[in-house]
Amino acid sequence: MTEHELASVWRRIIQGEGKSWVAFAHGTVVVLPSPAENDDLAQAAVEILREYGPVHAGSAAGDFGTITLDPGPGWVVYGHHNDVLTYVAPDEITSDDDLTIGLYGRSKRNRDGHDLTVVHVEDKRS
Repeated sequence: MTEHELASVWRRIIQGEGKSWVAFAHGTVVVLPSPAENDDLAQAAVEILREYGPVHAGSAAGDFGTITLDPGPGWVVYGHHNDVLTYVAPDEITSDDDLTIGLYGRSKRNRDGHDLTVVHVEDKRS
């Protein structure tokens, strides 16, 4: 998925006119619902994802849940930080059960939590 396609997907998913967000290379997004006017959004998101992106077995960082997008296609995988979400597209997986989707989304979040490569910043501050 290109950076443009990923940004388009997240624009469709994220509800609320005033929510700024930052997308990372593997499909994870950090929502920044009320950043200060002088905040560097990319840096704020990197700091959050650095802490809440990597998976640590046996801790809350390994937990996940899935949300089926309606309308679809795809799923959002969430974890132990309410504002860190990962998109999973139907063509990325071979089985559409919650465990497969969740594990795959969690692995994408883990990669983003280590790589920390910002690909898009959506600044909704007025």
